[in-house]
Amino acid sequence: MSNLYLVLKFVHILSATVLFGAGLGTAFQMWTAHRSGDVRAIATVARHVVWADFLFTTPAIIVQPASGIALILLGGFGAAEPWLVAAYTLYALAGACWLPVVWIQLKVYRLTRTNEALPPQYFRLMRTWFWLGWPAFLAVLLTFWLMIAKPALW
Repeated sequence: MSNLYLVLKFVHILSATVLFGAGLGTAFQMWTAHRSGDVRAIATVARHVVWADFLFTTPAIIVQPASGIALILLGGFGAAEPWLVAAYTLYALAGACWLPVVWIQLKVYRLTRTNEALPPQYFRLMRTWFWLGWPAFLAVLLTFWLMIAKPALW
């Protein structure tokens, strides 16, 4: 195994860890702020979550496929292997959930930064945010499993 492959594998694992950790950490912070009902706390946390997504999640989202493609090529894997196709699908699902979540977090910040009472729109947005988080979270967990087990799926 080449040193380049090992370096890329390290980068891939590290970016997956950042992606999962930042996602879980920001979700926890956002949810606990929401549950507090404290508009100032919600605004502060939403602002920090938006920044965390920009600083940590977005780069990890870019590094994941780039390092993954390089690992496929260097590792001699077929790009259409079933476990990889499943991983691509789950990654796309997580991304399809994440994009509206980012928009929701920005909207929540804009709605709460005035420190006024929470409007009904805020609660609708947070319900959507909550339900979009579950498929993304499960997709990332399943992708971790696929990367480790590399199962023969079909």
